[in-house]
Amino acid sequence: MLEAMFAIRNQWDKWVEHRAMDEGTSEAKKLQVLRGIFYTYHVEYKEPVIFDKSRGWLAHLELAEYVLGEKAKVLVPVRDVRDILASFESLWRETSDKRQLEIESANYFRMQTVAGRCEMWSREDQPVGLAYNRVKDALQRGFRDRMHFVPYERFTRNPERVMKDIYNFLGEEYYPHDFNNVEQVIWEDDRAHGMKLHNIRPKIEPQESRWPQILGDEVGRKYAGLELW
Repeated sequence: MLEAMFAIRNQWDKWVEHRAMDEGTSEAKKLQVLRGIFYTYHVEYKEPVIFDKSRGWLAHLELAEYVLGEKAKVLVPVRDVRDILASFESLWRETSDKRQLEIESANYFRMQTVAGRCEMWSREDQPVGLAYNRVKDALQRGFRDRMHFVPYERFTRNPERVMKDIYNFLGEEYYPHDFNNVEQVIWEDDRAHGMKLHNIRPKIEPQESRWPQILGDEVGRKYAGLELW
C-alpha cells in the first residue's frame, strides 16, 4: 500500500492533466486518490483494526498524517542490533549453500567475512541500516509520540505486560492472549527477500543472545550501544 501511495505522490504533479488544473483542485483530487488507496487496500478484511506492516512508514509519517487527517500510530519492534545482525548472518549461512544472494553478487569480496557481511547489511540502502536510519530520522523529526517501541528482549520476558502497553498506546481494549500457543496464520513467499526467513515460534519465551557465538567479540564491539530506544 505505501508503495502505491508513494508512487502517486511522486508522479501526480508530473502528469499534464494535473498540471493544467488549478492547484487547489489538483491537490484535493490527489488527496482523494491517496485516501482511496489507503481505505480500500484492506477492504476484504472485516476486523475493526488493521495493521499495515510496511517497514517504510517511519520515513513517510508526514504522508500518512496528510492522508489520515490525524496523528499516526506506529509500532516499532526493536532488538539489540547485534542480535539482528546475527539473525541475518544465520539466514545467510542457511541459504549460501543453495544460492547466491543479489547483495553478495554485487559485493562479492566484501561478503567474504562476517565483518564484511554485517557492514553490508548495515548500509543505508540495506535492511538493517535502512530500518535503523528511519527510526533515527523519525525521532529527529519530532515523531516520538507517534512511535511505540516494542523491545524484543522485554517482550519475550513479559509478553502480557508489553501487549497491555501496546493496547494502551493504540487506545484499544485489551483481551487475554495465549502466549504459549502462537499460531502463524499468514505465510509469505520468502523468495521475494532472496532467502528463507525465520518461522514464528509457537511459544513466546526469552531467547539467549546469539551474537557472541555468531558474530564474535570484535564485530560485536563495533555494533554495541546503538539502540536509540
